[in-house]
Amino acid sequence: MFSRSLTKTPPAYVTRTDSPIGRIEITSDGNAITSLSIERAGHLPYEELPEKSSKLLQLAVTQLAEYFAGRRRAFELPLSTHGTAFQESIWAQLNDIEWGDVRSYGELGIASGRATAGRAVGGAVGANPIPIFIPCHRVLAGDRRITGYSGGNGIPTKVWLLEHENIAFAPVKSAQPTLDLDLVPA
Repeated sequence: MFSRSLTKTPPAYVTRTDSPIGRIEITSDGNAITSLSIERAGHLPYEELPEKSSKLLQLAVTQLAEYFAGRRRAFELPLSTHGTAFQESIWAQLNDIEWGDVRSYGELGIASGRATAGRAVGGAVGANPIPIFIPCHRVLAGDRRITGYSGGNGIPTKVWLLEHENIAFAPVKSAQPTLDLDLVPA
């Protein structure tokens, strides 16, 4: 269900909090935030671990609550990610996208020096280990469509986050085809 393998070393610190988009689990190594996961199908990656909080995690929970209440537009937390050089470059660009602003996958590719690497950019955005704090939800297709979201319940979670920040986006197309029949009574 989750791409994170629990065969890795468990996080030093973990806390959970409720939010408008579901329960959120935040981990830390003691010096920085290392992951943020949004509940999917009622589960979180480290739910079998007891909570072990820290001052840093308490600060992260406070800042998240302020964000969801509309009182915070930027986070002031130390973050630690571990990815490929390309992923790290994309995540650094994501971190520069301010509240209410967006970038396209193409713009991220151009800025990374790989203008034709749309799939790789999408993969890096989707692999972001600290969503919301590193705002991958602020990435849309070039025509402002939502093409996916790996956090929480997927696209509905991204829609909530975009609407929360008053970010305009193209309507989400239904996966189900619809028939537009103009029936006239006989």
